[in-house]
Amino acid sequence: MGSADKVIRLLIAVSIAVLYFTGTISGTLALVLGVLAVIFAATALISYCPLYLPFGINTRKKIG
Repeated sequence: MGSADKVIRLLIAVSIAVLYFTGTISGTLALVLGVLAVIFAATALISYCPLYLPFGINTRKKIG
């Protein structure tokens, strides 16, 4: 996973957290987006997205 991909995922996760803690989202929507935010943050922190493998996606820069 490339650095731009990581930053985007973390920004989305933080944005969802801000929406939740300010009371903008609640209920089922907050739960679904919260799970999505946790997944985005976790995949950004471990630099691996399991969904990229079957689709052959690679966001890392090629060296050389």
